Amino acid sequence: MIKKKTLGNYPFISVIFSIALALFILGSFGIISLFTKNLTKIIRENVEIQIFLHKNITLPEAIQIQKTLSEKAFIVRKNNIPQIEYISKEVAAKNFIQETGENFLQVIGTNPLRDAIILKIHPEFQKTQRFQSIKTEIESIRGVFEVVYPKNIIENINANLTRIGLILLLFASFLFFAVIILINNTIKLALFSQRFLIRSMQLVGATPLFIKRPFLIKSIIYGFIGGTIASTSLFFLLKYIQAKVENIMELQKNKEMLFLYISLVLFGMCVGFFSTLYSINKYLKMSLDELY
Repeated sequence: MIKKKTLGNYPFISVIFSIALALFILGSFGIISLFTKNLTKIIRENVEIQIFLHKNITLPEAIQIQKTLSEKAFIVRKNNIPQIEYISKEVAAKNFIQETGENFLQVIGTNPLRDAIILKIHPEFQKTQRFQSIKTEIESIRGVFEVVYPKNIIENINANLTRIGLILLLFASFLFFAVIILINNTIKLALFSQRFLIRSMQLVGATPLFIKRPFLIKSIIYGFIGGTIASTSLFFLLKYIQAKVENIMELQKNKEMLFLYISLVLFGMCVGFFSTLYSINKYLKMSLDELY
């Protein structure tokens, strides 16, 4: 018995599988990009500036300097709390002795260290030129002796992150178009079996909109299913990675991941819709000889 063909009813398992696989690969790269961005932010937010104060400075004066610095826009804030720390020369000497195991106070008799303030610089201000202007601004504050920051490390970080960002952008562009081509070709092949049915509907007077409607509706549904499968697979993959890799949660933000999952579903629906529309329009315009 020959199975009767219905308009819009074409092999869907391969279409859904191809959409899901393509979106899963694209989503995996999206997760890598998000994790890279968040790791970059963490690295940048831990860049510190050391501010050494004059030796004869009093505690109230040091506290006032700390308060002045905490109001600056270039300081990292977490939960609206400036990331700044005051370290007295006594605490600095104690930390040095604990880390090295050598009591230099017994050797030289006095504490040569200075009171210091450690602060973290916001990533937006981490350009070499801006660091120099920040250094000049801080050193102009009364009571500040010297400002020290890791210039070479900052330059290396900026250079490496720029290269990584460029590589990710190029690869993302390539992957984006590859996914579109893969989904488009899969749908085109699936619709190939419907080309004579489309022509038959044309011959009996069906309008282009009537012919397109069932295909377009199915394409949106298949795109939704494929995107949902891809997003669900990525969700469980992340759960598995979280169980195996410590501190991976620090790189993951729930809002970003939710946005990624929704974007994959919407992207699958859009690509499926427009690929189907393109293929149907192509078959509608073909002559009978071209259909064969």
